[in-house]
Amino acid sequence: MSDRRVLVLTHTGRAEAVVAAQQVVRLLDDAGLHPVLLDEEAQDIPGCDLVERVPVDGATDDLELVLVLGGDGSVLRAAELVHGSDVPLLGVNLGHVGFLAETEPDALESTVRHVAERDYEVEERMTLGADLVVDGRVRASSWALNEVSIEKGSRERMLELVTEVDGRPVSTYGCDGVVVATPTGSTAYAFSAGGPVVWPAVQALVMVPISAHALFARPLVVSPESVMAVEVLERNAADGVMWCDGRRAVVVPRGGRIEVRRGQAPVRLARIATGPFTDRLVAKFRLAVGGWRGPDERRPHLSGAG
Repeated sequence: MSDRRVLVLTHTGRAEAVVAAQQVVRLLDDAGLHPVLLDEEAQDIPGCDLVERVPVDGATDDLELVLVLGGDGSVLRAAELVHGSDVPLLGVNLGHVGFLAETEPDALESTVRHVAERDYEVEERMTLGADLVVDGRVRASSWALNEVSIEKGSRERMLELVTEVDGRPVSTYGCDGVVVATPTGSTAYAFSAGGPVVWPAVQALVMVPISAHALFARPLVVSPESVMAVEVLERNAADGVMWCDGRRAVVVPRGGRIEVRRGQAPVRLARIATGPFTDRLVAKFRLAVGGWRGPDERRPHLSGAG
């Protein structure tokens, strides 16, 4: 049995994901690799009784890679497993947009072949670290790959916040919340809230207000070394909530403060496709590019023209 252990993580609530997991386990085994399943998922994947099962705690021990079958939510769940380790993730998109996924379900055989041949590159993606500070003391800490959002805890009322960058106040407004995102997360919640798309190679932090009532409620893009903060004002009628990647929640009491900075540990994503991010953006969002002619070396360059 090969010592090259690959964890197959899947969304077992979806029939197509279970079928894909069965196929990937067979393909990995045929390629001489050692497939591994989580205890909590293996029982929902028929025909995998003899496959090694591991608990969530310590699941990344001695792994070469995690192969994720699902949408971006599944990739974020896998990121929780590998955070703080050197194990990369490779996502197969079984969701909708699937920006974090690398390949599509019709390419399972070639995906496994790339893994077996170690024909992939690994990118390190910036994460965020977030602290809840109350009365000058850190009461809770968490992290995120995509975004940290501070949102209203009561649907009936706006949340009144003041934002800050590097220890200086920026703006106060009533809103549904604020998103602080990485470049990886700029195409997720922050994008839906009206934020800019940031290329993954750019090192930056993005802050985007959500449905803000203010004259100045524009997205901000700052240095990766900056510290962004959001304070939930005392005059709010209800507490706020901090969400990290939409998966981990912490109540933010009135007067509480969320400080967000670059995370200490990146998440590593395995990449098979070598095309530019622009092509991924166009494909995932199905952007119209008809009529584009592209650069023509025969045309005179306009730089320096009078």
